[in-house]
Amino acid sequence: MYRAALACLAAVLAQPAAAAECREEVYKDVEYAICDVDLSRDALQLFLYDEEGTRPYGYFGTLNTALKNKGLSLGFATNAGMYHDDRAPVGLYIEDGETVQSVITRAGPGNFGLLPNGVFCLREDRVDVIETLRYVEDKIDCPNATQSGPMLVIDGELHPRFLPNSTSRFVRNGVGTSDDGQIASFVISNSPVTFHAFASVFRDHLGLRNALYFDGNVSRLRAPALGRNDIGFGALGPILGVVEGLPPKEPAATEAEQDGIEDKEE
Repeated sequence: MYRAALACLAAVLAQPAAAAECREEVYKDVEYAICDVDLSRDALQLFLYDEEGTRPYGYFGTLNTALKNKGLSLGFATNAGMYHDDRAPVGLYIEDGETVQSVITRAGPGNFGLLPNGVFCLREDRVDVIETLRYVEDKIDCPNATQSGPMLVIDGELHPRFLPNSTSRFVRNGVGTSDDGQIASFVISNSPVTFHAFASVFRDHLGLRNALYFDGNVSRLRAPALGRNDIGFGALGPILGVVEGLPPKEPAATEAEQDGIEDKEE
């Protein structure tokens, strides 16, 4: 019995990392698709150009095919920031330590330039939405990052330019992060909403203190658990997705364990 139990436990531990948890919820009469990525479990990655570095993946299907060639697959995925006609990112974009586009701090036209905007910062052990000027001033090191705008929620406050009585409604998507940096909650509205209503979902419904807007009508979501794989009418720029089929992540060392490691090194 004991050996059988150990065998079952080993089989569970050997399974590939789990997929993001996705669901649909109604908040103030609007339905939203919400996907929570747990950084301690899910392998979240940024993608832009193919292996040759010449063409953007553009579509979830194209990216999934490339991953399948490596024995992996794409789980949850979404567009990850604004881009030009050639699919190059508008603002900061860093992938695997390589900077493709430098950070932009000035105000400008469109939603991206509606300051404050922000940076989605993906590190090995945490993920954060950071207001752009703070990212620059604090010289935060992010091996993977994408800039977009505007910020939806800044330290618990909605963007100051959002109006409750606005008449501008679009399908919108964005991301908010937990204070401990372990959870990234991706949200897309299933019908057109105002900026104020969309930002309120992150702060008042999900309880997140920092959130960033990704885009409007071009927004797309891949959520196999919801039977959803948006195709759209054109190629995307940056994509954020969970890679499935990788070995499970090893749990981070506790403070006591880390002290033990350092003692041995001495």
